[in-house]
Amino acid sequence: MDKEKINMATIKIKQTKSRIGAPADQRRTLDALGLRKLNAVVELPDNDSVRGMIYKIRHLITVID
Repeated sequence: MDKEKINMATIKIKQTKSRIGAPADQRRTLDALGLRKLNAVVELPDNDSVRGMIYKIRHLITVID
């Protein structure tokens, strides 16, 4: 039996500004998204929780795609 591959919508996020000087909650949000270094790019599912985290740190990141 072949399992069908479900195509989930994804979103790519790139960290464009440093976490230095950012409040602790914003640093934790970057960690939760998997962004630990400057210019790092991650691909995550496009859902409400990820969108909320993106909104919180929108000044530190760029959405690609």
